[in-house]
This record gives sequence, structure tokens and C-alpha cells, in this order.
Amino acid sequence: MSQDLSDVRFLTVAEVADMMRVSKMTVYRMVHSGELPAIRFGRSFRVPESAVVAVLRTGVADVG
Repeated sequence: MSQDLSDVRFLTVAEVADMMRVSKMTVYRMVHSGELPAIRFGRSFRVPESAVVAVLRTGVADVG
């Protein structure tokens, strides 16, 4: 693993939606399609901040 787990910052779906300026449903679609990696904690998802930054840098060809 290239990054120590204590250095990883996890974001909620709502935080990711705010950062990307999309709806929470769009974030859920991206998570379920595999475009955005996420970890499930109980009934909620957490997304590594680095994954969000990577998606924003590369852009998304077709969000919806």
C-alpha cells in the first residue's frame, strides 16, 4: 500500500457531492458503477478524498 491508512481522509457521500457540485444520487451511482471507489460502513459509504481528487483531475466522460 502506497499510503498509510492513518493518512487517508474519508468523506461522506454528502461531502463528496458538495466537492463535485453534483447530487448525492450521482455520487451513489458513481460508487455503484465502480467509477468512484468507496468503503461501506454499516449502511453508509465513505469515499477516500484522494479518489475524489483523482476523479476531479481526470474528469468524468459521462456522468449521467
